[in-house]
Amino acid sequence: MDNTSVYDLLKKVSEKEMSVEDAALILKKEPFEDIGFAKVDTHRKLRQGYAEVIYGAGKSAEQIIEICRKMASAGDTNILITKLSKEKADVIEKEFHLEYNEMGEIGLIGQKPTPNGVGEVVIAVAGTSDIPVAEEAAFTLEALGSEVVRLYDVGVAGIHRLLSCVDDIMTASVVIAIAGMEGALASVVGGLCDCPVIAVPTSVGYGASFDGLSALLSMLNSCASGVSVVNIDNGFGAAYQANMINHIGVDR
Repeated sequence: MDNTSVYDLLKKVSEKEMSVEDAALILKKEPFEDIGFAKVDTHRKLRQGYAEVIYGAGKSAEQIIEICRKMASAGDTNILITKLSKEKADVIEKEFHLEYNEMGEIGLIGQKPTPNGVGEVVIAVAGTSDIPVAEEAAFTLEALGSEVVRLYDVGVAGIHRLLSCVDDIMTASVVIAIAGMEGALASVVGGLCDCPVIAVPTSVGYGASFDGLSALLSMLNSCASGVSVVNIDNGFGAAYQANMINHIGVDR
C-alpha cells in the first residue's frame, strides 16, 4: 500500500463509501504478510517511499519468486532485487518481466521510472575493477528515480582523468565515490564539490588492502568535510542514501 492508496481509503471513509471498521481492518492486514520463510513488509513503501528491496544472496530463486508474488499482490509494481546471480535471474525471468544487470548482480521487476530528483547523482569510480559495485549503485539509483552520471576509471593515480570531469562533479546533487586500494578518491572528490559525498570502499586491492578494510579506514579518516562512508562493496546502500538526498523536497 502506498500513499495514494491510503488517501483513497480515507476519502472513501470521509464520503461514507466505507465504514471506519472496514477501513481499519484493511490497514490492520497491511503491515506484513507471513509466508513462513519470510515476513513480507507490505507497508515499506508507505513508510519510506519505496517498496521493500529483496536481498537475493542466500535465497533460492523459488523463494524470491514467492516474495515477489506477495509484493505484487499488495500493489508493488517495481521490485528491486540485489545480489542476484545470473542463474537465479534466468529462473525469475520465466515468472516476471525482469530487467537484469549482470555486472552489478541486480535486477528490477517492473519499469524504471522517469527521473524526478532535484539533480544528478554522479558516480565517480577509481578503476575498472570497481565497476561491478558502481553498476549496483547506478542501477539502484535509476530504479528509484534518480538521474545518473557515470565517471569510470578516474582514480587518483592519473588525477588528470578526474579533473577533466570536474564540471560534472561540481554540478552534482550528490557524488558517490567508489574506490579500492587506498581509497583516496573520496577525499579528492570531497575537496572539489559542495554537495554530499558518499564513499564506497571496495574489496579491490593487493594483500595489505585487507579486502577493502584499508580503503574503508582511509575513507573514514577523510579530511574532506561532507564525506560519509558506507560498508565495503555496498553500492546499493550508497545509492539508496544518495537517492533520498536527491529527492529531498520532491513529492514521491
